[in-house]
Amino acid sequence: MQPQWDDLKIFLAVARHESLSAAGRVLKIDPATVGRRIARLEEALRAPLFAKSPQGYALTNEGQRLMVHAARAEQEMTAAFEDLSGHGAQLSGQIRLGSPDGSANFLLPQVCAQIVEQNPDLEVQIVALPRVFNLSRREADMAIAVSAPTAGRLTVQKVTDYRLSLVASRNYLRSAAPITSLDDLRHHRIVGYIQDMIFDKELDYMAELGLPPAQLASNSVSVQFNWIRQGAGIGMMHDFSIPFGRGMVRVLPDEISLSRSFYLIRHVDDRRLDRLNRFAEALASGMRREVARLEAQQ
Repeated sequence: MQPQWDDLKIFLAVARHESLSAAGRVLKIDPATVGRRIARLEEALRAPLFAKSPQGYALTNEGQRLMVHAARAEQEMTAAFEDLSGHGAQLSGQIRLGSPDGSANFLLPQVCAQIVEQNPDLEVQIVALPRVFNLSRREADMAIAVSAPTAGRLTVQKVTDYRLSLVASRNYLRSAAPITSLDDLRHHRIVGYIQDMIFDKELDYMAELGLPPAQLASNSVSVQFNWIRQGAGIGMMHDFSIPFGRGMVRVLPDEISLSRSFYLIRHVDDRRLDRLNRFAEALASGMRREVARLEAQQ
């Protein structure tokens, strides 16, 4: 019995989502059918592809070897369909973009809405999670990151630099002790990340400033932003987010300012896909424009 391409598609879905039910939802087929097709593929290959555990379906050594070839075949078929369909000027289909929630909340909505407005048949999904995305498992088609990865079959493009400042609401500053130096911050309620949930060293702002861990802490930038906006404390925020917070101002701007960068991360095999190349170009140029526009409002 020879393996069928449809079975390989199901194999890829289970490998990426690590469960029959999750793969079934993506493929729009019931989990029992997914299980039968995986069993048929294992029988055809005479090899176990998954090890089942309470945590889900994990690839065996044989499954990992098949994953490399199946993913490459998927890329070849996608490239062939794009080449033969004769894409015109507009983009279409679905593209999923992974992002830290700072850019996901304050940059990407405007940028992606403009891209979709120019390409009405395009569907863009933004997955905002405070962690690194696994592009090999196709958690996303591409991802924004705050530091460049050094391992994996990935392409890395620096998109833009951006600034962060110490920020508080005017209401907070009116009622709080004066802030004239960095040392004064030790007498103020600090808003920031949960220390043991910082997934990238570039986000450890308090350590860089020599400040103690935050008293009001969250792994979400939007939660931190709302605490600061509501006058609960003072913290580091992207300069491009400040225009979205009425009454939020920079504190000690001449003494405290950090610079970071956004990187666009893609799987190396996707370089042949014209649709993703064109979306990546539009996304990068849109992010650069939006950062410049919002930071100019300071």
